[in-house]
Amino acid sequence: MRAGSPRLLREINDRAAIDALLRNGPLTRSELEGIIGLSKPATAQLLTRLEAQDIVRRDGLRGGGRGPRAQLWAVNGGLAHVAAVDLTPDSVDVAIADISGATLTEHHALMPKGTDVLAVFNEAMGKAASDANLQVSDLHHVVVGSPGAVDPATGQLGFAPHLPGWEGFDVVGRLHDMLGTSVTVENDVNLVALEEMITGRAVDVRDFVLVWPVDAVGSAVVINRVLLRGATGGAGEVDWMRVPDLSRQDTGIDRAGTRYGDLLSNSSVTKLARSHGISARHALGAVTKALSQGTAGREFLTDLARRIAVGVANVVSVVDPELVLLSGEVAQAGGSMLCELVAAELRRLVIPRTPVELALVAGHAVRAGAMHSALAVVREEVFGLPANDMLPPLHQIRR
Repeated sequence: MRAGSPRLLREINDRAAIDALLRNGPLTRSELEGIIGLSKPATAQLLTRLEAQDIVRRDGLRGGGRGPRAQLWAVNGGLAHVAAVDLTPDSVDVAIADISGATLTEHHALMPKGTDVLAVFNEAMGKAASDANLQVSDLHHVVVGSPGAVDPATGQLGFAPHLPGWEGFDVVGRLHDMLGTSVTVENDVNLVALEEMITGRAVDVRDFVLVWPVDAVGSAVVINRVLLRGATGGAGEVDWMRVPDLSRQDTGIDRAGTRYGDLLSNSSVTKLARSHGISARHALGAVTKALSQGTAGREFLTDLARRIAVGVANVVSVVDPELVLLSGEVAQAGGSMLCELVAAELRRLVIPRTPVELALVAGHAVRAGAMHSALAVVREEVFGLPANDMLPPLHQIRR
């Protein structure tokens, strides 16, 4: 055995133990021993070593009754902290967690029209950090999920005219300077796709397309468990595709072609709903009503599915994925019926018989994906744990 090998083996075993504790939460020595495959003495020495370095800490006892209670061990969460942000035209939604993944605080702030968006963002970050008894500069990494895409060459946010105040400058560099810590800005739908790979419907899927239909239209393309980004970061920005309107009802849309995002905007979908006798203030309400209105409701949903499918067909024709996932509030409201209708329309348009399913991750999906991304970056920096293959190469767009 070459010189230095024992040290290398210790480092490998240490990383394996830290990884096991991060994945499983607090463990007893014997539980950790079973996971990493070391002997009882070697595991005990490992824990002593990591405790001396303040990497792991004792975390209560497990057991009870007549038997002995075993000491639990956990990663010291205070070693580093991260923030995950879901940025929309209307709000800033922040969560802060320690390196173990434990959420310390959540903060939601509105983004009124005409305001200084950077000032509002900075104030929201400061409030969230304060609630977690931290300074913003204490955060080791911040991942911001936003509409549009960051050009890795310039740091500028593109494809996001509906996010006023955020275009025309190096947004990554500006946030880095303002917050005093490293920042990644990632497309929001890409982060939802990431979360689907980690905890959702795509855990065991290698190639898939995730589509966020209606209103803020977007998609993410995953090939061999890696997000497709494109030269300027704009891969998946289907909002800008020009497509025909295949719905049966004529609502004034140019039949020769219009922007996919315009075809599925809130106003366009509610207008389509009204043409079927369904009145609603927004697309979500229209879809919710349609599900309870029999034939008229199904006809509207079928027309909506035609509009969704015409854009999805373009992506499926090029990528030929295993699966198409529909995500977002409107997709969740439409549920399995909308998925079935989109799949049926898709089969009329393309040769692949790609299944269409509802994304599993709901709620704060963008923020959850941002949190997993931020934790992957910091755990690599602090512990030397390699980022999981499914995570996007965030270091390529960091400043």
